[in-house]
Amino acid sequence: MAKPEKLIKFAQEHLNGEEVKYWIFGAFKSEIMGKSTLRNGLFIATDRQVFFYCKKTFGYETESFPFSNISSIEAGKGAMGHKLNIFASGNKAEMSMINTGQYAEFVEYVRSRIGKSSAPAPVETKVDTSEELRKYKALVDDGIISEEDFAEKKKQLLGI
Repeated sequence: MAKPEKLIKFAQEHLNGEEVKYWIFGAFKSEIMGKSTLRNGLFIATDRQVFFYCKKTFGYETESFPFSNISSIEAGKGAMGHKLNIFASGNKAEMSMINTGQYAEFVEYVRSRIGKSSAPAPVETKVDTSEELRKYKALVDDGIISEEDFAEKKKQLLGI
């Protein structure tokens, strides 16, 4: 069985450059040929999703849960360690026997992101009006735009 740190490196190949914020390692409940089974794997929280990664003998298994699709999570602790259930778009992902990783931070972070868009927030850029006017004046001086074009742009920048 691979160590969690090694699994994180394998999982990062599937994260499209997303930063790993928190991770937990435990036994993931899944079905193989109609039978319930447990597989050791990771839940990784990024800025966009909770990502499951499991290394298998011949390959790997992944599942993605965008925060916008997660409706709730259940967290708890039993004799064998922590447990976590994620409910997303009619699916339920279950992990138990969690004894490795940043469990409390992971749960808090995921709860803070539930239902939020996974797209980054638009960055508002502040325009320095005087600097913009200087740029357009230089374009006039260089003969690239006309005085009329400059006057129109000046009105637009000044909001008049």
